[in-house]
Amino acid sequence: MDQRQEIARRVAALRADTGLTSAQAATETGVSEQDYLSFESGSADIPMGWLTVFSKRCGVSPTSLLTGSDPHARVFHLTRRGTGPSVERTHEYHYESLAAQFGKRMMDPFLVTVEPKDAAPIHLNSHPGDEFNYVISGKLLLRIDGHDLVLESGDSLYFDSSKPHGMAALDGKPASFLAVISDAEGASR
Repeated sequence: MDQRQEIARRVAALRADTGLTSAQAATETGVSEQDYLSFESGSADIPMGWLTVFSKRCGVSPTSLLTGSDPHARVFHLTRRGTGPSVERTHEYHYESLAAQFGKRMMDPFLVTVEPKDAAPIHLNSHPGDEFNYVISGKLLLRIDGHDLVLESGDSLYFDSSKPHGMAALDGKPASFLAVISDAEGASR
């Protein structure tokens, strides 16, 4: 079974265990029921931000859905280079969780690599909370709420992730960045 199917199976099981209908799960996580059902069946890519919202709603860590195990660290969790649980949401996006075994965390840091793709439209998603992106290498187009921003190595962006956003690698080369997703609403809004 591929990784997306495994995650989808865990999403379906968790929804059933918590007694939610698919309509309730969709409404409470801010997606249409059709989108929710495509996540649960594994027929569509599951956005990391949505996975964070869904896991919080169900009282588990996103790690539980990503890996099938519960995080246990409470004081610190060290992730050595290249050893974090990896998720390939699509062929274009590769996520490596950098805090997977730290329980009850307030943010989720990921090392994200975006592969270049030829003139395909940028897929947009949104999720509650804030997001911080820091470009490590390559050149990245980040579209957020109708604005196109080009980020290069060393550039960073903090934004309201409830706004539709997506990215694409530029210049025919992969782009890598640190993404930190917080599921808490910004205090100043």
